[in-house]
Amino acid sequence: MKIFQVDAFTAQAFGGNPAAVCLLSEPKPDRWMQQLAQEMNLSETAFLLPETDRVTQTSGYRLRWFTPSTEVKLCGHATLASAHVLWSEGLWEADQLQFQTLSGTLTAERRADWIELNFPASAPKRLEAVPPGLAQALGTEVDQAWQDDALSYLLVEVATEEIVRDLQPDFSALGAIPGNAVIVTAKAVAPYDFVSRFFAPNLGIDEDPVTGSAHCVLGPYWRNILPPQAEFLAYQASARGGVVRVKLVSAIAHPSSSPQRVILSGQAVTVLRGTLLA
Repeated sequence: MKIFQVDAFTAQAFGGNPAAVCLLSEPKPDRWMQQLAQEMNLSETAFLLPETDRVTQTSGYRLRWFTPSTEVKLCGHATLASAHVLWSEGLWEADQLQFQTLSGTLTAERRADWIELNFPASAPKRLEAVPPGLAQALGTEVDQAWQDDALSYLLVEVATEEIVRDLQPDFSALGAIPGNAVIVTAKAVAPYDFVSRFFAPNLGIDEDPVTGSAHCVLGPYWRNILPPQAEFLAYQASARGGVVRVKLVSAIAHPSSSPQRVILSGQAVTVLRGTLLA
């Protein structure tokens, strides 16, 4: 079996968010996939299995994502990495890809050096009260907190970009806060519209370098705050850093409804090709 390591949401090696991509020729037990994710010790390892829909006779891939400690429902950077591997290694010719996942059907489209991912939006709702201990765990003032239903991510907006960049959370305390992860965000100076950081000690990841799924929450949130525009340019301000283009669209069946999909665009670079021996 072939395995790759790809830096996603970056145009340069050793930036963005690294993900492992494992190409399966047959189904593997969940325990084996979890053990491989532990072995790779990256925020996510993606597993791709070719499959054909018997009803529509369309080909695509089954895609699953594992952190070192658990399987997750949605992962943007490992999906971007998976699409990049299939195209860059000559394993897929068409400019569109379809993945079957725990979050339903996800699509990827190749547009020159960028890859567009079509993901479900997950608009956060304002909580009646800030979760106890959240401000202390983050080490900054928290006046309001938001949370989405689908991913159970807490979201906090702070006053400045500098606060986001300078945060030094207490990860042990943050892991005691209910929810899967915490997003901290702020308006940004040009060329970016907003910045963010993503902390997920409950998922075995203290800080994720660049998080596609977080932008499924951030996109709907900032749409209601920033001036209307076709696309946002976002920067995740981790030590590695990464750039995400974010565009909100309505579902085809309900074009007049609130945005239900998020188009996330990014670049990717392969840094390792290998063969599994176990």
